[in-house]
Amino acid sequence: MPRLSQWFSQTASATSRWTGRPSAFLVCCLIVVIWGVSGPVFHYSDTWQLVINTGTTIVTFLMVFLIQNTQNRDNIALQAKLDELIRVGKAKNEFIGIEHLSDEALASIIEECERNRPEALRRAEARAQSNRKAEIDAARKRASRRAEQPTAAKRAARRKRA
Repeated sequence: MPRLSQWFSQTASATSRWTGRPSAFLVCCLIVVIWGVSGPVFHYSDTWQLVINTGTTIVTFLMVFLIQNTQNRDNIALQAKLDELIRVGKAKNEFIGIEHLSDEALASIIEECERNRPEALRRAEARAQSNRKAEIDAARKRASRRAEQPTAAKRAARRKRA
């Protein structure tokens, strides 16, 4: 089984590197153009439509697994780097490996971190929220003033009456 896993990992990495290139996108565009141009030749038949539908479905299905494999590898590498930074730094070593905890345990840790957050951060967040609220209030006032101002059509109608 390790050979199969190694083969899949190498194949997934190579495929994701190739499919992430502009040339792969251009090849896919070319295939779609060729399919579209061939429509009149096949009289836009059900089989003609089935070819592109089946092809894109198969490719999408397989790409989901390749993308997931790449995401998993990236996340594992990122976690290893973060764990090493925690280990050699002044951070709490008990945070190493918390990605394996349950959702409830993670939520509890996040709540504790929020409670222990420095007061300066809390004040900065409160200021940002009040600034945002002031921006929203100012935008509402501008919109109300614009709505109250007579439009060009209303001014023209008043001039005709006068």
